[in-house]
Amino acid sequence: MRTYVLEPSHQGLEALRQAEIATPVPGPGEILIRVRACSLNYRDQLLVQGRYFGGPIRTAAIPLSDGAGEVAAIGAGVTRFAVGDRVAGTFFLDWEDGPADARKVATSLGAPPATGMLAEYALLPERAVVPIAPSLSFEEAATLPCAGVTAWNALMEGPRRLQPGDTVLLLGTGGVSLIALQLARAAGAAVIITSSFDAKLERARAMGATHGINYRATPDWGAAAAQAAGPNGISHIVEVGGPGTIAQSMQAIGYGGEIGIIGLLAAEGQSNPLALMTRGATMRGIFVGSRAMAERLNAAVEANGIRPVIDRVFAFDDAVDAYRYQSGSDLFGKVVISV
Repeated sequence: MRTYVLEPSHQGLEALRQAEIATPVPGPGEILIRVRACSLNYRDQLLVQGRYFGGPIRTAAIPLSDGAGEVAAIGAGVTRFAVGDRVAGTFFLDWEDGPADARKVATSLGAPPATGMLAEYALLPERAVVPIAPSLSFEEAATLPCAGVTAWNALMEGPRRLQPGDTVLLLGTGGVSLIALQLARAAGAAVIITSSFDAKLERARAMGATHGINYRATPDWGAAAAQAAGPNGISHIVEVGGPGTIAQSMQAIGYGGEIGIIGLLAAEGQSNPLALMTRGATMRGIFVGSRAMAERLNAAVEANGIRPVIDRVFAFDDAVDAYRYQSGSDLFGKVVISV
């Protein structure tokens, strides 16, 4: 089968090469997926740069956590799926349900020692596979395992589930933020979104965002978001920036609200938690989510007719170009690779 491999001897896109390897055979409890589409996340950029948790990879690895396709073969004892079923992998191989713990989040797709999805076939344990929403294409379904589950966890799985009439603040117009926009609107919440591009803000408004804030034109965007939210304040912030944006997010959050800490897009910055204390607000670390969350997300996507936003689809042979595009400033939504 054709695949891509990240070589530990290189960093950057030079580490990514196409290869031909034997197609795996499912053993007991395993499922062989004929992958039809994959999507890229910011994590995948960190992996090729050697900046993911733990530093550079030490062994060769097939990249990408997100992929969808159909079941090509099953091993002995598999009961949840049959050949031909449309499925996707889950980000973590061992987090099926319940709270996270060290064991459940120890192994994730696309990072050694686990396999990845950027290949014609992927062999996964049955516990790490979910059915995809019937209404979605393989390309659309491939956008959800990381970004979609992350957004769902941030909005729907915390101590205060998003409610109709709440207000959500989203940072930027990448994959997590746009699926969070769609989920929030389906839940009856108002959405404030930021970007440095007015054209992207207009596209987000066309998707249902209530307010758009250009953070370059409005450096104190946290206060502007709080003002736009009105007296009830912002209940949830999907915080994809990290240290460089958290101070503004703390200024934006409303009383009793929650900031979901997701990303590290803006690595430099300082913060003072006084705003959290005075408003009784909280921060919650979001590290994607469980298989059960993925199943609930897919049910919500199907029930609400949500179609994930795909910016561009690249051919398998153009995977390196997909990485380049995904790291650029034109991105709006998800980058997908057709397999």
